[in-house]
Amino acid sequence: MRTKIGFLLVFMGLATSAFALKSGAPPVLKPLTEQAQAAHLSAQFLIQYHYKTVPLGDELSEAILNRYIKSLDSEKFFFSQADIDVFNADKDKLDDGIYGEDLSIPFTIFNLYEQRVVERLNYARDLLKQNFDFSVKEDFPVIRDDEPWPKTEAESRDLWRKRVKNDWLRLKLAGNDDATIRTTLEKRYANSLSRAYKYKSEDVFQIFMNAYTNSIEPHTDYFGPTAASDFDISMRLSLVGIGAVLQEREEYTTIRELVAGGPAQLSGQLGVGDRIVGVAQGKDGEMVDVVGTPLPDVVKLIRGTKDTVVRLSIFPSDAGPDGKHREISLVRNTINLEKQAAKKTILQVKNGDVTNKVGVITLPTFYEDFDARRKGDKNYRSASRDVSKLLAELKKEQVDSVIIDLRNNGGGSLPQAIEMTGLFVGKGPVLQQRNHDGQIKVNGSDARSAAWTGPLGVMINRGSASASEIFAAAIQDYGRGIVIGEPSFGKGTVQTVVNLDEEANNSKPEFGELKMTVAQFFRINGGTTQLKGVTPDISLPGFSDLENMGEASYDNALPWMQVKKADYKQLGNIKDVLPEVQSLHDIRVAKDKDFQRLVEDTAELDRRRKQKAISLNEADRRNEREQQLSRIKAREKADGVAPLDAAFQEDGLQANERSLSADIASEKALKNAKDALLEESAHILVDMTGLMNSSSSTAGKAVQQ
Repeated sequence: MRTKIGFLLVFMGLATSAFALKSGAPPVLKPLTEQAQAAHLSAQFLIQYHYKTVPLGDELSEAILNRYIKSLDSEKFFFSQADIDVFNADKDKLDDGIYGEDLSIPFTIFNLYEQRVVERLNYARDLLKQNFDFSVKEDFPVIRDDEPWPKTEAESRDLWRKRVKNDWLRLKLAGNDDATIRTTLEKRYANSLSRAYKYKSEDVFQIFMNAYTNSIEPHTDYFGPTAASDFDISMRLSLVGIGAVLQEREEYTTIRELVAGGPAQLSGQLGVGDRIVGVAQGKDGEMVDVVGTPLPDVVKLIRGTKDTVVRLSIFPSDAGPDGKHREISLVRNTINLEKQAAKKTILQVKNGDVTNKVGVITLPTFYEDFDARRKGDKNYRSASRDVSKLLAELKKEQVDSVIIDLRNNGGGSLPQAIEMTGLFVGKGPVLQQRNHDGQIKVNGSDARSAAWTGPLGVMINRGSASASEIFAAAIQDYGRGIVIGEPSFGKGTVQTVVNLDEEANNSKPEFGELKMTVAQFFRINGGTTQLKGVTPDISLPGFSDLENMGEASYDNALPWMQVKKADYKQLGNIKDVLPEVQSLHDIRVAKDKDFQRLVEDTAELDRRRKQKAISLNEADRRNEREQQLSRIKAREKADGVAPLDAAFQEDGLQANERSLSADIASEKALKNAKDALLEESAHILVDMTGLMNSSSSTAGKAVQQ
């Protein structure tokens, strides 16, 4: 094992120089023996059993260091280039530390990080004593992940001056006077500063271990004893929470998935990719700013007693860097299986003189009542059973075609995805699964015949993941139906949980748990849903941030790859008519005013998401604001509905200054947009049916019974 003396001496020098800890500085944290042992044991499992074989050597050591630094200071506000140079001198020693059960390097880095947080935030508080000149032409870089580290103390101070100036200007534009602004920002910075004194050794270890596991691939995580016992491994707040899967991205707690039937999903106020910036208890509790707060602490704030109110301040995924926060109120509850259930509607679609009946089945998740099934209940609920019943009802109502709406369906039971595929293809392979040894297993449907043999469409978006992608991919590969919407999430991997204490025969919890990827899904055509997801046959505009949401947004996601094609027969020739379907779609939407406005709105949202800097000139900011308001007023005057970005206009308020409000116009616009996408999908399906009928080749006719 390489020595760590050089690294430690450097920091001993720092501690006796101008960087010496001041009185009142945060406590110096040190690693515990069991943490070093847990890191070593985790490494053994990851090297031996993880799907992606990554040796723990110098290359991975450097990756861990970079990810660890990024997890502490993703926007480069605290460390300087000099700090990074010191860290990089030991970039190839973290592997030795894990093997040798010596975690001094990550803890030393964290202690300096806490020191820098105290220094920077105290400077920010000092800046509040002065006035700012908002007539100066200068910008503030709101997206700094690709920016260089500050090279000097003067450069760092100028960056913080701009940050504080921007905070001040936001409040000024909202109509606050100087005294109110000073009080508000002083409280905000003081709250942020107080967190630096609350970190514990287990917090540092948790951050470091996730830097290690996430450096292998994004769905591999470590959970220390507290995290493992405090909430389930997927962070699913299903028993006494809001029904959401959360993840920590950069300094934000982000919605990774909404649990169907949960308070968050049923409210319609939260979406995948939304960021939680504040949490408050009850109807009147104070909003606690949680930006930069460790995920387990945010989870504790959100969870609570059943039927109690939790309020969240949300920074929407579609908001630009200067966007508007909004506050929502949710009642904590358990997940209701009945509310998860598939539901049907019927759309009337005119095509010339003919009116087509299109049945729509909306499936929020691939659910299954495992307890009822285990107990032998013959009438247990499941997605495939419920969809089968709905298909029978739609047949009686004599629908011409069926759409399965999987938008924002984050997955669920894999067997249910397989069984549901069988409802449309009958017996045959559905997916292939490759384990870490390279062995491939084909999973398929045993259905004797298909429940629906008529025209079929599948709607997906970026929130469609895992089991949804398996179903959509199988339907596409068989040529059984047309897939419409946005590219799906791209998660094509399988995880398992290892209890490290059980493996070590510990009588008490000391080592925690390891969630790691052990297999990968492949389509029956040999490709994979991993990384690329499912590409729709006909694309529609969407509200998702495709660059920052989905598997492709992770810098170390497993790559797309291919295996041998499974043995299956095509059931339709949809690809033959796709060019004509696309042409009919293009012609129709070009004449559709509402659809074109939807395209305009999504383009505007995308533009604002990519905005990396904002002006600190008050006149420029007010002018930009007026242009946005003019756009909203023009749209409202035209048809009474504001653009989709109406809820995202800058109002100067942040998490701890928000009062409960709802933008009715924007909610109406969002609903209208979703309805427009569904209606256009129904038209696309009708077009496809007509073209295939005219060529005497329908997907339903080709189904092998």
